[in-house]
Amino acid sequence: MKRALDVIRAGRWPVAERIDTVTLLFDDRYRRRLRMLGDGGLDFLLDLAEPLVLHTGDGLRLEEGGFVEVKAAEEDLVEVRGRDAASFARVAWHLGNRHLPAQIESDRILIRDDHVIVDMLKGLGAEVRKVRVPFDPEGGAYGQHNHDVGHHHGALHGERHG
Repeated sequence: MKRALDVIRAGRWPVAERIDTVTLLFDDRYRRRLRMLGDGGLDFLLDLAEPLVLHTGDGLRLEEGGFVEVKAAEEDLVEVRGRDAASFARVAWHLGNRHLPAQIESDRILIRDDHVIVDMLKGLGAEVRKVRVPFDPEGGAYGQHNHDVGHHHGALHGERHG
């Protein structure tokens, strides 16, 4: 079975060497070792030294050469917007206070659908609507989900912090 042993971040690997793509939900993009099936049928094993969050555009380097490109799958989410900048900041603070996975953009925040949270947001005056889009939430400031190949202490995949 083919093995992917390394993650090269988006924009840093030769797209011309792409053999296949793999489309994954957010929960399936934080892995160390998992058998995967590419969108084009490539059966391979993700076999990393430690778990990493995979992002859209990352390349999984195959042991025998070539890459599998990672794509974020569309998911059922809730789009949250504020009436103005102050309202948006207030909503962001309340969501952050609950430690929810959230994708923060300039004019909206995407979260998973949770009726209790949606009711709270509506009570704060936020505009909310259901959407189906790829989900790539922020990593926590201190947690593993924030780690990137280029932000490690020590050596990993041939890169060093600093």
